[in-house]
Amino acid sequence: MNILIFDADDTLWENNIYFERAFDEFVEFLGHSNLTPPQIRDVLNEIELVNSKIHGYGSRNFGRNLQQAYHHLAEREIRPDDLEHVMSLAERILEQPVELIDGVEETLVDLGQRHQLALFTKGHPEEQRLKVDRSGLGRHFSHTAIVKEKDTTAYAKLVAEKGFNRETAWMIGNSPKSDINPALEAGLGAVLVPHARTWVLEHQDLRTPVGARFLQVDEFRDLRRHF
Repeated sequence: MNILIFDADDTLWENNIYFERAFDEFVEFLGHSNLTPPQIRDVLNEIELVNSKIHGYGSRNFGRNLQQAYHHLAEREIRPDDLEHVMSLAERILEQPVELIDGVEETLVDLGQRHQLALFTKGHPEEQRLKVDRSGLGRHFSHTAIVKEKDTTAYAKLVAEKGFNRETAWMIGNSPKSDINPALEAGLGAVLVPHARTWVLEHQDLRTPVGARFLQVDEFRDLRRHF
């Protein structure tokens, strides 16, 4: 029996697409005279990179990042109503339905008959718990952990606290930065399930040490071929 540890956002359900839609609405509202959307995105990326280390993740923090970008880029007088509107673009993300990625439900049911399943996600604790509840997937997992950041230290702590055997534990997710590289560095196996809309700040070159247990599958349901 393996211990299969799953990421949540953009592995089990759609997440980043809602943030991208909010960003598109932000660009339209900003109406900048010469900056292109990719250039505006670059400014927001820099803000998010700094603030995520301080405040973490989640829609409300994303809203504050949008407000900060608006302060930097607005070509008109900044009014309180404008800032409230910018925040509302992010708050609407919380109202979106939890859309499971194709094949997730039946694959978890199948894998759960042979292996121990756990959930390991980062983000705002309240928001992540809400998504787990609304997804209906919580019943498949024997353990659920929500952390501020998923780095090598966090994986080592997870293994120690839950008593997982590194040699039979696998981390499964879409992010090289948060799911694959730190899990491999902590001595776990890792499976990359790519997502076409993975957040740019989660992109990172794969680091697979000699002897590392690493797999890549095309779709979530393909996990059944390996486990």
